Parts: sequence; structure tokens; C-alpha cells
Amino acid sequence: MSQVQPLEGLRVLDVSTILAGPLCCQILGDFGAEIIKIEHPTMGDSMRGHGESKNGVPIWWKEISRNKRTVALNLSIEDGAEIFRKLVATADVVVENFRPGTLERWGLGPEVLSGINSGLVLVRLTGFGQVGPYSSRPGFGTLAEAMSGFAHLTGEADGPPTLPAFGLADSICGIAASSAVLMALRHRDQTGEGQTVDLSILEPIMTAVGPGPTIYQQLGIIGQRNGNRSTNNAPRNTYLTKDDRWVAVSTSAQRIAERVMHLVGHPEVIDKPWFKAGSTRVQHVEELDSYVGSWIRERNRDEVMAAFEDAGAAIAAIYDAKDIVEDPHIRETEMLVEVQDPDLGNILQHNVMWRMSKTPAASNSPDAVWARTRTVCSMSSVTATTKFHPSGKEKPSNE
Repeated sequence: MSQVQPLEGLRVLDVSTILAGPLCCQILGDFGAEIIKIEHPTMGDSMRGHGESKNGVPIWWKEISRNKRTVALNLSIEDGAEIFRKLVATADVVVENFRPGTLERWGLGPEVLSGINSGLVLVRLTGFGQVGPYSSRPGFGTLAEAMSGFAHLTGEADGPPTLPAFGLADSICGIAASSAVLMALRHRDQTGEGQTVDLSILEPIMTAVGPGPTIYQQLGIIGQRNGNRSTNNAPRNTYLTKDDRWVAVSTSAQRIAERVMHLVGHPEVIDKPWFKAGSTRVQHVEELDSYVGSWIRERNRDEVMAAFEDAGAAIAAIYDAKDIVEDPHIRETEMLVEVQDPDLGNILQHNVMWRMSKTPAASNSPDAVWARTRTVCSMSSVTATTKFHPSGKEKPSNE
């Protein structure tokens, strides 16, 4: 296995806050890019205050800030802007999520930055993009989850629109942004030219929600909430077992649907004309759900899971955090990894999101992160003296 990480040699300036931009940069850092996290000297990234803490140490921050070095700069004043411009001269990528026009107001707009570094990739993450009637609005993932159609389609048919209990839109945007960075860098490799990437939080989750706008434009149909059922196939739902545990069943593939009906004792429906496609099976969802639900309700979860597995049918238990941590497949494949942290000791984190056979990801050890963070960015003509402890415990101050 090669010891060279795929993004080794790239320098990324992370001038973003909250989730989408920091997650994008976390992914790039996981695979070897040098990430310099730039935060306001007195406020820092609000992600430091998100989620649960232990002994005053924010747990989520430990993961989102891994593999990053941190400096504190006030970009709105000339001294901070000048240091930032010198950093830009050495960078490959800048990721920012200020309101449109903010960088320009500080004399740090795309034209200025590209004049300093013609190969720079500037990634601009905002709620609604750089142009358009909503561009100046404050934008957060919650608003994107509302406007994308996600909330409208999520929840019970007779219940309210439902928002996710986590940063769904921001996370999708962050993953999309990491892909956009690599496309822009590929273009630079071919032409020598940098460019600006304009990515809104709204657009990636709109894509994930699916073809609802096209269906409306073509057929005039507006999708509605359907609980845990699908409008594309049946049976698909969550079902309660005899020992009051929830499981989820999917029958997206025709052969899986047939196996499920054999298993629950109703093979007769397989020969009916309407059973031959998911779009017609959903017209008989009450009947199919009754067969599957009653069979599952008569059995404990372990028995249900074993029977589905033996039948080659698709099922999963509904997991909470404890279930995730204890799942043997998740542990054996190292989707979660344990690392040593100077503040929290042994800490469990998400691993990198994909494995590469030739180019391993960078260490995600907070120990390593802390070692790099303490070596605050220093290069010829640039010295940034204000620094944060990655645990978030120390309040930043100017030195």
C-alpha cells in the first residue's frame, strides 16, 4: 500500500463555520490535505458550541476539527486581511460561507484572490447561492430542508411536515462540496486555471429528495407525506416485533418482494397481475402491510431477523446510538474507530467515509490533530500568533 495520501501537498484554507464547510474540509483533511482553519479571534466557529460536551469539551468539535491547524484572524480589519492574502498566495483551495458580498466588502473577493493566486479554487457555500432574489437571506440547513421538499414529504400523512433531527442538508452539501473541490482541481491540473465554485445548501438536498419538480411539471402531481411507506414499492415500512422492537423492510427489487411474501405465508399474491411492479404493488399497500406486519408482530426481533436473512430478504433493525456502537459489522469494518484524545481519553469517532486500496486516509487521531494545531501556521512573511485549543476549552485571545 502506498504511503502517499491522495491529497497530500494540497493546502486548504477553511474560513467556514457551522457544518457544511467544516465537513467538506474534514473530508479533504482525512485524505491528506493540509487544512488551515481560520476563525474569528473572539467568536470562533459556532460548531465549538454544538452538541453534547464532556467536562466542558465539545464532542462533535473533536471530529469536525480533526486534521486541521487553527489560526485566529479578523478578516474584516486590514491586519487580518493582509495575513489572509499572504496565506492565499500559498494555498490551493479556500472554503468560505460568508453572506454574499462579505468577502468583497473586506477587499477579499474572487477577483482579488485570483489576482494573488491564479490557480486558487474558491468554494463559496451559502444558503441560496451568490445570486438570485434570496441570495442575501441568512441560510441554514433547516431552511434548505424546508424548501427542498424534504420536510413536506417526511412524516405521517395526517401529521405535520417533519424536519430531521440532525444536520442533513448541511452534511449533504459538505460532501458535495468536497466533490466540487476535486473537479475544480482536476480542471486546474489540465489548464492551470483556478475558479470559483458557487454551491448553495439548498441545491444538493433538492437533488437528494428526487424528481418531484419534474413529476409536477410533467403530470401536475404533488407528492404527499406517506409515513414510512414508499410511493414507489410495497411492502416498505417499519414494523413492530413481539418484543416491541422496530424493524424496517424494503422490497425495492421484485425478487425481494416475492421472497418476503413467501416468508410471511402469502405466496398467492405473487401471481396476481398487480404484484409484478412496485408502482402497482403500492395500490395494495394495506393488504401487503397487513400480511407482513402481522407476521412480524407474532415474533421476537431476533427470530424475525434470522428468518429474513435465511430467506434472502431485506430487513434491518431500527438502531439507536447504542445499537450502532455495538453492531458487529460496523465494528469489524471500522466504520467507527477508537482513537486516543488528550482531553477525553479513548474516543469513538466516524472513520473516513470510503476506503481506498492504494492511498490510505490520513490519521484522524485527535492526538495528532492537537500536535499539528499547536504548530500554528508560520511561513516566511506570515506569522499568526493567536491560537485555539481544539477541545474548545480555551477562549481565544490576541497575543
